[in-house]
Amino acid sequence: MSDAVTIADIYKLFERTEAQFAEFQKEADRRSAEADRRSAEADRRSAEADRSREEANRTMEELKKQVQETTKAVNNLTTRWGRFVEEMVEPAVVRLFQERGIDVTQTMSRLKSKRSGAAMEIDIVAVNGSELVAVECKSRLSRDDVDDFVSRLQRFKVAFPQFREFRVYGAVAAIEIDQGIDVYAYRRGLFVIKQSGETVKIINDAQFQPLGFAEGV
Repeated sequence: MSDAVTIADIYKLFERTEAQFAEFQKEADRRSAEADRRSAEADRRSAEADRSREEANRTMEELKKQVQETTKAVNNLTTRWGRFVEEMVEPAVVRLFQERGIDVTQTMSRLKSKRSGAAMEIDIVAVNGSELVAVECKSRLSRDDVDDFVSRLQRFKVAFPQFREFRVYGAVAAIEIDQGIDVYAYRRGLFVIKQSGETVKIINDAQFQPLGFAEGV
């Protein structure tokens, strides 16, 4: 026969159950607090990520603005140097090309055409009744500058049909010329003009034969 269950036994069982419940409640509270902490940490990280993105966007916009301002300043400076080269070259071109057997007698500055498919501007044109020399002026001359100018010279008579019957030559002028580009321009049939003291000179040798451009137009 089993022992009888007493009030004391029931009370002890109740105490154990109550203790287990309290432990379970404590663990549940701990887990809930941990979940709240992780949620708060996730919110903090999300807010920090948002702030970082906003800061990165602000920085990018500031950099874009600086690049635009720098590009504008460089373009303005390049334009001013280009104008300076024009002012050095224009007074000398008649003499320079007459010395090379091209009997030009007058000059025009910044000749512009708005014709469709042939819009262009030529910095200096030295001309007589049957020949002309188109001159491109740069502060620094690169290969791309030469290629672009040759391309324009090939369309010159389309842009300026008043010179359709003229013999058209080309020349590039610069204060600085990238390495080897003077030779490259020479081989493309262009006169090359460089600064020499307070004036300018043609550096092509005596054997140079200038190319006539747009002859088939």
